[in-house]
Amino acid sequence: MAKLLNVSAMIPRTIPQWFYNIRGQVPRSAALILGLIPIAILLAFWWGLTRGIPEERTLGPTILPSPSEVVASMSDLLHSPDPENRNLFDHIGISLRRVGLGFLLALAIVLPLGILIGALGSMRALLSQVVTASGYIPIATLVPLTMSWFGLDEAQKVVFLAMAFGIFLLPMVAKAIDAVPDVYLRTAYTLGATRFQVIARVLVPVALPDIWHGMRLAFGVGWSYLVLAEVVVKSGGLGDLIDTARRRAMSGRVYLVIIIITLIAWLADLLWNRLAGVLFPYRARQS
Repeated sequence: MAKLLNVSAMIPRTIPQWFYNIRGQVPRSAALILGLIPIAILLAFWWGLTRGIPEERTLGPTILPSPSEVVASMSDLLHSPDPENRNLFDHIGISLRRVGLGFLLALAIVLPLGILIGALGSMRALLSQVVTASGYIPIATLVPLTMSWFGLDEAQKVVFLAMAFGIFLLPMVAKAIDAVPDVYLRTAYTLGATRFQVIARVLVPVALPDIWHGMRLAFGVGWSYLVLAEVVVKSGGLGDLIDTARRRAMSGRVYLVIIIITLIAWLADLLWNRLAGVLFPYRARQS
């Protein structure tokens, strides 16, 4: 036991203490540097596999293009419109609109339903099994289902994305409402609050930070299904760009669009997090 307790004394003094502290706080500048290290390693590994002429590479350009080839495809995307005269920014706008409409449609259905499931035992008993079972539905199987319901128009893509958002978000909303401590409810009832007032003025406001966090996670999950929504019927969007580039063996463009989708989703996640700090500053102080 004494040896275990003296392990920290064996660590070189040149290593800062926060580096090996359990659940320690890392300085902001150090956190930025540490976060860049895996990216630098990945880029170096990528460059090592794709350096040199195509005949001498470990992986050919049709499988994995070099970083420079991926960057070079950006100019082609910006200045070579498709047959519909749409450039890269037009496709980004199409995808953003679909994701936004799908998310809003999911919220309109999931938020009130999740609040009722979390607040009322009768609704929980009625729908909990359905909610649990829906979590096991393979999202890909909803593509032909929504096509049979809504055809091949924009409505099909929006509804498909809404279902992908909703299946993930619904149990998180119900759990956030259900996790509100009973002390808040007892206090509200002591003050004469009605059932509706307890839900609207106690349960929802207290659970709102957790609901917001669930919305943030669901928004990121929905982006992962964007390509699946856009490759079936080619009508613009980033998924359409990926499928077209794949068919034409333009691997550099495929990887570039994947990176663009990742960056957009990452920036959106940063915005969600920043808004959470503005809307719920007390939660940041507690953490």
